[in-house]
Amino acid sequence: MTVPGRYGLGPIKVTAITGRAVEMVAPLTGSGYSISGCSGGGGVSSQGGDVRLSCDKGTAATINNAMNLEVVKILDTAAVLRIEPTG
Repeated sequence: MTVPGRYGLGPIKVTAITGRAVEMVAPLTGSGYSISGCSGGGGVSSQGGDVRLSCDKGTAATINNAMNLEVVKILDTAAVLRIEPTG
């Protein structure tokens, strides 16, 4: 899914959905990034200009102090994500 350029990320791609987590990857479009990641469960890593997130259901991440990403619901092969600007 494409997000506004001001968030500092290219399109976010869901790479896996498990019973309790959604794994995502997105290219970084700026020279740096900050993530306060997936509070309540999950993790964040960066490799080769991409950021990878693994967030459990009900957890949220704040990315570049510009956007919030929350895993609202996980179904068998789909997930509901809430993406909104911070503040």
